[in-house]
Amino acid sequence: MMYGNSRDIRSAQDGVHPSLERLLARHLSSPFTRPVSPATQEAYTTAMAAWDGRRPLLLDAGCGVGWSTLALAREYAGHFVIGVDQSSDRIERGKPGEVPANAVFARADLVDFWRLLLADGLRLDRHFLLYPNPWPKIGHLSRRWHGHAVFPDTLALGGTLELRTNWQIYADEFAWAVARVSGRVAPVMAYETDAPLTPFERKYRDSGQTLWRYVVDLNPQVQEG
Repeated sequence: MMYGNSRDIRSAQDGVHPSLERLLARHLSSPFTRPVSPATQEAYTTAMAAWDGRRPLLLDAGCGVGWSTLALAREYAGHFVIGVDQSSDRIERGKPGEVPANAVFARADLVDFWRLLLADGLRLDRHFLLYPNPWPKIGHLSRRWHGHAVFPDTLALGGTLELRTNWQIYADEFAWAVARVSGRVAPVMAYETDAPLTPFERKYRDSGQTLWRYVVDLNPQVQEG
């Protein structure tokens, strides 16, 4: 099967969006209060009922067809791994191998799923955002996760957060926004892999595109002395 047929992202942007700071300030001053959808509440309740309450939580946010969820569940065998995606077609699509006992899938609105975790006082140990839709048009800033009103809640879930993307500007903006909201600074690095976690990662790699990876520790910092 051929994967290397993806075109580079094209955008009129050449750096961090000039409106990002103003947008973040607005989100920080106005909590996001949209009602949670009943469907996501049900999916959340079902997924969390499978958790023993002891294993550290790993969220594969926007898991797509779930390859990454399966791989992460095998790699982090001591974690409870949740793959969340809004598409029933992607969630239900055939998987390469059986679903490990430490993994579940939830067909849910990711925005609401994040908020439900936070409302329950839960914290993530690891958090993956793998190749989210970049929304590259300049006017689409608020559709990118770091421009969305839920972004402060997303960071409040803590843990080690890892973003991967094939658009450097998205990674740079995300890192800038994390530093603005949390004060945590981490580098954006070019990334190579022999074991792609998602079909998109394989497709972009095989198309010769540069992959970008950003990993930041959002756990509470222990004060010395």
